[in-house]
Amino acid sequence: MPSPRAAWRIDRAGSLDRLRLVEEPLEPPGPGEVRVAIRAVGLNFADAFACLGLYSATPRGSFVPGLEAAGTVDAVGAPLPGRPLPAVGDRVIVLTRFGGYATAVNVDSRYLTPIPAGWSFEAGAAFPVQALTAWYGLVRLGAVGAGSTVLVQSAAGGVGLQALAVLRRLGAQPVAVVGSQAKIDYLAAQHGLAAELLLLREPRGYAAALDAALRARGARGFDVVFDAVLGRWFRPAFARLAPEGRYVLYGAADFMPSGTRRGWTRLAWRWLRRPRLDPLEMISQNRALLAFNLIWLWESVERVPAAYAELAALELPAPHIGACYPFAAAREALLELKAGQTVGKSVLLVNPSA
Repeated sequence: MPSPRAAWRIDRAGSLDRLRLVEEPLEPPGPGEVRVAIRAVGLNFADAFACLGLYSATPRGSFVPGLEAAGTVDAVGAPLPGRPLPAVGDRVIVLTRFGGYATAVNVDSRYLTPIPAGWSFEAGAAFPVQALTAWYGLVRLGAVGAGSTVLVQSAAGGVGLQALAVLRRLGAQPVAVVGSQAKIDYLAAQHGLAAELLLLREPRGYAAALDAALRARGARGFDVVFDAVLGRWFRPAFARLAPEGRYVLYGAADFMPSGTRRGWTRLAWRWLRRPRLDPLEMISQNRALLAFNLIWLWESVERVPAAYAELAALELPAPHIGACYPFAAAREALLELKAGQTVGKSVLLVNPSA
């Protein structure tokens, strides 16, 4: 028999104003699946981009946004050979290819991993997307090693903080770029980065600040740039890659509209002014651009358990939760996330007193 659940559903992409909280049935979990009663949901820029229809993986028609959550297993489907199922009551982290903004989800058991001991549900929901993004971009693509000099854009955001944690584990040398003085103060106080390694993202003086940071690191250029902003910040950083340097791009927050709708005029202007590279110049410069979208990992579910295992081997700390919102305030939470004023991860709370 289906069970009732609440979910934030959008009838079609195009505007956050179309996002509605609805009651709907959830079928029992199928073979190899479990049903998870959600306690916390992680928010991502990709959620807003999907609702606006600006994300390449946005589903057609009606869908429930959300890529990650955490909760407890409350039902299991029939087992499949070689696919052990968790037990009812287990506390788990959940990856979903959309569908996470709900009070319960059915999910293939391979998308689950246990919440580490001592972590809250909020920390569990805040962890997988950001941590997997940082791990894949810096370790798999960026080939960061001990002593690497790495520029991290949006370093006080959810992915940025996970990137700093990964870099510490690897023994790399970060230079952090943020969008406000308050975020510089936070990173200085909480992560011990020196003032010359904390850069404010502003057009005037940005290139000079990059040069000063490289001098402070004693580096001839950045071994890796880790960026989800793009825009006018791309060229100065790409020009300061060291020989064999890798520019790892995983987003374009500069394209994010300021309101609840897409804003085609601004988007067209940004599109026309987007950075362009000449592959022949890149050969002589000995620099690389590597771009990825982690959502495609979700389509290769057989790879997810190994990715979780590699991430666990890094023994990263619990993520910093910058803001918690009631589940009923999902639209407002997304608007605040879009504004870029939050530090760390934003999370929706489902039944926080349960």
